[in-house]
Amino acid sequence: MFNNTAKIMFFFILMVGTMITVSSNSWLGAWMGLEINLLSFIPLMSDNNLMSTEASLKYFLTQAIASAVLLFAIILMYMNNFPTIQNNLMFSNLIIYSSLLLKSGAAPFHFWFPNVMEGLSWMNVLILMTWQKIAPLVLISYINWSNFIYLVIILSTVMGSLGGLNQTSLRKLMAFSSINHLGWMLTAMRASESTWLIYFSMYSFLSFSLIFMFNNFKMYYINQVFNSFFNSKILKFCLFFNLLSLGGLPPFIGFLPKWLVIQLLIVNNQYILMTIMTVMTLITLFFYLRLCFAAFMLNYSENNWINIMQMNNFSFKCMLFFSFISTFSLILISLIYFIF
Repeated sequence: MFNNTAKIMFFFILMVGTMITVSSNSWLGAWMGLEINLLSFIPLMSDNNLMSTEASLKYFLTQAIASAVLLFAIILMYMNNFPTIQNNLMFSNLIIYSSLLLKSGAAPFHFWFPNVMEGLSWMNVLILMTWQKIAPLVLISYINWSNFIYLVIILSTVMGSLGGLNQTSLRKLMAFSSINHLGWMLTAMRASESTWLIYFSMYSFLSFSLIFMFNNFKMYYINQVFNSFFNSKILKFCLFFNLLSLGGLPPFIGFLPKWLVIQLLIVNNQYILMTIMTVMTLITLFFYLRLCFAAFMLNYSENNWINIMQMNNFSFKCMLFFSFISTFSLILISLIYFIF
């Protein structure tokens, strides 16, 4: 992507669009930032093949509908009948929530997300999973909390968990994992801005660690994972520790943001919501563990030689570094907390 100067320009415009939305002091300015962000991501998606063209068209149509609904809600608020959001709080909140959740890909507005992810390259998948969620989530955090969001949280965790059970594509697996994490982020948003930013930062880091490995070894389907890494046990451990960390298995660092959200729900006496979210996350962990178990226990053949050139590679060192942070950070944080 970064060998093309035009794509570098669109990538910077993409970041500027998000910054305009986040820093805007009016809804119209936020909508303009979202439109700039959308129109700059479309050229980044197209890689001159049929799947990416189809994905970019689906993404454009979905986001255009969401933008139109958002603009409709903004115009309603600016009209004389609805001068402020408080005059018709429930109606305007529902419209704005729906359009922003459609933009971010949360259930029940997630129908486009796995299909678009399937047609993208790994770097575009990373942008769609992380950066493209910042602007809608920040705008959602500006709106007053309503009961509608509880339904979205439950549906996102349920759809994200059950949808990934029968997937063979790694990109669709990551898409349903992202929908599940989005439910947790919306719950973290109820606590404070810092809580969901911590969750989003951890999620972005773990997604980057995994996608860095998938992109480096050109893996797109589960059977490619089983047939890879015969010559290096370290790489196999790096990949699956990152997967389990993304699923939120203790003692990996991915458990820390989930721990914070569970503690928040217990403090607020929301035991039913906490139980549903935890059980659904266990289902997510199940299909990650199924992946790891098959790769570690069943497919154990390996070569008698070790690829020395791979050990000295910069990418290999980066993978080791990311995996070390993902695996041991929670233990180190706990030790530092107890010492000081």
